[in-house]
Amino acid sequence: MKISYSTKFVREYKHLSLQHKKKAEKREELFVHNPFDPKLDTHALAGRLKGLWAFSIDRQYRIIFEFVGKNDVWFHSVGPHDIYKR
Repeated sequence: MKISYSTKFVREYKHLSLQHKKKAEKREELFVHNPFDPKLDTHALAGRLKGLWAFSIDRQYRIIFEFVGKNDVWFHSVGPHDIYKR
């Protein structure tokens, strides 16, 4: 699976703590092998984010992404649960 990162994602990722960066990298490894691994809690979003998906880094932090092809994914945003409101 090929993952592309939006400039927004890259900017937000830079602001994560080292601890959250490490967790995000481990979750991304799981995601590459199986985007619907139960540990990720992958779920479709609704409302203004309909068409996008999210998975959990931990209880508070999420990554919002989009499937753009059979093996292509676009990571849009990363951060605490309030990223759904940004």
